[in-house]
Amino acid sequence: QVQLVESGGGLVQAGGSLRLSCAFSGRTFSNYVMGWFRQAPGKEREFVVCISRSGAVTRYADSVKGRFTISRNNAKNTVYLQMNSLRPEDTAVYYCAADPIYSGTYWREYDYWGQGTQVTVSS
Repeated sequence: QVQLVESGGGLVQAGGSLRLSCAFSGRTFSNYVMGWFRQAPGKEREFVVCISRSGAVTRYADSVKGRFTISRNNAKNTVYLQMNSLRPEDTAVYYCAADPIYSGTYWREYDYWGQGTQVTVSS
């Protein structure tokens, strides 16, 4: 059974940076597409970014393009989300997701989820 554990969230001022990590266990990490999603209070879960199994292909939401960077280390079974130039509207719970096949933006298609980590950006 796949398990995902996020870490790295916190409180940061606008313009600041945070780096989220997601530790993967239970299966072969390199066989899974990894994604990051976020959910703000009262809003639906939204796609942030995903990365292919090899790490060669990434896909970003327009709202984070140029500010966020996803990467993965298949030797360490970990995916990262570097978030720069943070804005108050980035405030949300950030979730790591994994799927052996799907590589799109629709959150319901991902099979496995972490518990989430809170990111709060103050103005």
